[in-house]
Amino acid sequence: MTPDAPTSADAASSARATPDQTSLPRLRRGDRVAVVSPSFAAPGFAPEIHEQAMRRLAELTGLVPVEYPTTRQLGASPQDRARDLNAAFGDPDIRAVLATIGGDDQITVTPHLDPSLPVADPKPFLGYSDNTHLLNWLWQLGVPGYYGGSTQVHLGPGPSVDEVHLRSLTAALLEGGRLEITDPEESEDFGVDWLDPDALTRFGQREPTQPWVWAGPARAVEGPSWGGCLDLMDQLALADRLPPLEHLEGAVLLLETSEEVPSATQVRRLVRGLGERGLLGVVAGVLVARPPTSSHGDRPAEAERARLRREQRETVVELVSAYAPDAVVCVGVPFGHTRPQWILPYGGRITLDGATQTVHAQY
Repeated sequence: MTPDAPTSADAASSARATPDQTSLPRLRRGDRVAVVSPSFAAPGFAPEIHEQAMRRLAELTGLVPVEYPTTRQLGASPQDRARDLNAAFGDPDIRAVLATIGGDDQITVTPHLDPSLPVADPKPFLGYSDNTHLLNWLWQLGVPGYYGGSTQVHLGPGPSVDEVHLRSLTAALLEGGRLEITDPEESEDFGVDWLDPDALTRFGQREPTQPWVWAGPARAVEGPSWGGCLDLMDQLALADRLPPLEHLEGAVLLLETSEEVPSATQVRRLVRGLGERGLLGVVAGVLVARPPTSSHGDRPAEAERARLRREQRETVVELVSAYAPDAVVCVGVPFGHTRPQWILPYGGRITLDGATQTVHAQY
């Protein structure tokens, strides 16, 4: 970014549109898409998984993946990662930007981004987890994106791409339309270790899902979505990068937790903080993901995993009901840190219907 370029804060404060007012272009087969590592360069750690992901991306969508200098570069600086993002957002031949995975330091990358580039040429960005930072940055510029879609997690490993993931990926990039978000009835927190050759051909340990839990009034609400990984909301708040409350009026809040498996106590503190900020009081609905209940190398017994999910669910429902009794709440939806994963609009419109207990998303 040149010294004269506007800062992220400048652009966010003077954003000229809310995200759902900006129309993202549909891609066509043969279009080029950037594949970037804004946080952890997982392709440099497990290149065979990445290469299978790139083959599948090209075969299943007809799109042409384009890598950048830091896509596979472990330990790249925030400035270098931002340089690749700026190049991708600024290249008119690149029609979408896909993150390989999340990480834990993207908060240091967004200050180096040039906000004029995505505003001048809005294009879809797909990512989740630590990519909440980048999605939030784009959202405040009036540019929507998609929450989900890590190539290293959902395209590369296993014998195939999950059907609901491919359906939402195709909708996000190529087809658009309104889809009902359904339960695939199975879930895994982790796949096979990426350095094990079996990771290319086998899924991880999958188990049956549980019915989604609804709370709040039995009515339908619809609004542009915002939110992301709850684990890092405190970072956004401390860095003063949360949206103004008036920009979230009538929104659908997306909340999910990471493979760090925060306790119900930690979740309580974070959700309570959103309530005290006034954020829960202005949204129309809250969509909460099925949480991972195991971490790398640590898979608790089934009863313990069920307890962790129950405690987190009850905590969120209790707090949202206290701070936002009129909000429609649905807990257990397969997005975020779970597989199979639905990619959801971020800034696009989501409908929660408490009467029919259905969720629809507009791509």
